[in-house]
Amino acid sequence: MTSTVEATPKAARAYVPALIGIGLVVSVISSLGAPLIPTIARNLHASLSATQWSLTATLLVGAVASPLLGRLGDGPHRRTVLVSALAVVTAGGALAALAHSLGMLVAGRAMQGLGLALMPLTMASARDHLPREKATQTIAILSVVGAAGVGLGYPITGFIAEYLDASAAFWFGTLASATALVLAVLFVPAPAARGEHSSLDLLGAALIGGGILSLLLALEKAPDWGWAAGKTIALLALAVVLLALWTRNELRVDAPLVELRLLKQRAVLTANVTGLVLGIAMYLGISLVTQVVQLPAGMGETVFVAGLTLLPLSIVSTFASRLVPRARQRMGPRGVIPAGSAAIALAMLFFALTGTALWQAFVTMGIVGLGLGLTFAAMPGLIVASVPKDETSSAMSFYQVTRYVGFSIGSGLAVTLLRAFDGGAAVPTADAYSKTFAVGAGLCLVAGAVAYIVPGRTLSAPPETPEEHELEVEEGELASAGLQRLEQ
Repeated sequence: MTSTVEATPKAARAYVPALIGIGLVVSVISSLGAPLIPTIARNLHASLSATQWSLTATLLVGAVASPLLGRLGDGPHRRTVLVSALAVVTAGGALAALAHSLGMLVAGRAMQGLGLALMPLTMASARDHLPREKATQTIAILSVVGAAGVGLGYPITGFIAEYLDASAAFWFGTLASATALVLAVLFVPAPAARGEHSSLDLLGAALIGGGILSLLLALEKAPDWGWAAGKTIALLALAVVLLALWTRNELRVDAPLVELRLLKQRAVLTANVTGLVLGIAMYLGISLVTQVVQLPAGMGETVFVAGLTLLPLSIVSTFASRLVPRARQRMGPRGVIPAGSAAIALAMLFFALTGTALWQAFVTMGIVGLGLGLTFAAMPGLIVASVPKDETSSAMSFYQVTRYVGFSIGSGLAVTLLRAFDGGAAVPTADAYSKTFAVGAGLCLVAGAVAYIVPGRTLSAPPETPEEHELEVEEGELASAGLQRLEQ
């Protein structure tokens, strides 16, 4: 059941701006990550590898929480969930701002990870309370605001951290979250439909969260403990067991976190494997480029400049996502994702071979944005063309969860590779960064090969309806910013 907003004229006029304000919070939370890591490490006298958890924890919570909150977003408690999540995000921001230890900071950032799941709720609210045409326009605006906001948020938070300190950047995020909380309370109505939502797969969320956490801990600690050490093997074994139990659970419950049976469809398998691998490469690249820009052994620039280097990624990916129909006409339905993957591989290889001048960081991020815009925008079309209409929502949700898992693994893997290549040095060497970027390039080539081979020659071209093109554009913009949308 869908209804328009029924409130005072003032509240009705404020409804869409309130949704946009909440969407901006997602951007702010996302931008309080990679560029701040070297500054936080210095302030808390921690290693870069340990400080990386302030980003990894946020992404991991976002990966697990997004499908749960998205499902609640289609139920009767959406407003309650939205307000509660914003309250947790606000409290997490304050905890991170007040943190005097790394553990306290990581806890606060993990709480802020719920903020990464807010975008689907705002889109669901717009779909529920606005006329169809207005809802479509608002959802499109939210996708642009989300993607552009992340790109702008990196230099803004970097500027605050540079001229004040890192805690001031987290206070900025706290203020933004608190403002959004007030807007949600005042102007976002409860859903018109009061039916029951489907059951939540809390066990599945706990199993996949625990499995990935165990894997990431093993990857981080193995260089210190040794890959053959008992604790390393125990963590890896625990990860395997938990993920195996998660797989069994997903195949048995009525409303799984993700519908694993959809992997029988070649297009769904392609989108998930490609999304996972490119998600790993994306956050591996973002984390390491901003480190190289700031470290004295690298370019020695400020955190503000490091944030600026990510602007090309946001701008170019938004532009590139709109070129997918034209690219598909020239390269065919099988060619777009491999081409985009190759572009990201080229960018990472370029930085691996250079990486000594600031312009090289800007060029690298621009080419990465081109590749991400093409690949992430093309994947919804790949799914839509290959699954029955009644399975599209489940298939898109599956793909988005997989991509988020890739983000969190990429953040952790960046540290593991650096430590593996630098021989345990306190500060990673330039050679270690170069080899890690080369690995990232290799991952992108693997993703491109999967995207070309697995679907087979029978892959049909996605329909070119305006609605499906808009889905591709919105998904491309949000995915390139590390965000996600709710399938309409």
